[in-house]
Amino acid sequence: MENLNAILAPGMLVRHPDYAEWGIGQVQSNIAGRITVNFPDAGKVVIDGARIALEPVFDA
Repeated sequence: MENLNAILAPGMLVRHPDYAEWGIGQVQSNIAGRITVNFPDAGKVVIDGARIALEPVFDA
């Protein structure tokens, strides 16, 4: 899957493409394609970057 997950770093803001209701989350870590994100309405979620392409948020 060709996506921007590889450039995600702690502190960056992202949206989950399937769960917009979770809000804008902040990346906590990105280790070997496992991305931990803290979402305001879902809490801390670990995402498999090989399966889900998170959407970076630059205009929040």
